[in-house]
Amino acid sequence: MTHKPLIVILAGSKADQKHCENISNAAKEFNIDVVTRIGSAHKTAEHALAILKQYEADPRPKIYITVAGRSNALSGFTDGAVKAPVIACPPPSESFGGMDIFSSLRMPSGIAPAVILEPLNAVLFAAKVFALQDPTIHERVAKFQQQQQERILEDDKNI
Repeated sequence: MTHKPLIVILAGSKADQKHCENISNAAKEFNIDVVTRIGSAHKTAEHALAILKQYEADPRPKIYITVAGRSNALSGFTDGAVKAPVIACPPPSESFGGMDIFSSLRMPSGIAPAVILEPLNAVLFAAKVFALQDPTIHERVAKFQQQQQERILEDDKNI
């Protein structure tokens, strides 16, 4: 692979910053480059599109992780504007009794972002996609999975 993979985190607002930081920190475990930007599908659509066009022009393999809650138009908006995979990773919310998650789950026909709620799992999914072409990331995924298995086996021994 000639270009190092990139995760582009696109948040709907600064209120999502902590969730974005959790995603960014998880990406470091797999040594995947990450950049975080803010652009709202509702409030700054042209700005959000400009961000997406900038990264679509970048030749690196990339995956977008969108972070938006309440009415999550950002994930579908992003998926419709880019060729790379999109993962919706909405921040946890108590608003509306958690029913706002449905805005991440139901998308129009032809719009297909994955929905993964846990930041680490969103990055793990991205890493597995990148690992299809990148042996270094493949090794990191295998090592991560081995550590997970060892932790469970150790926990079982010590119970």
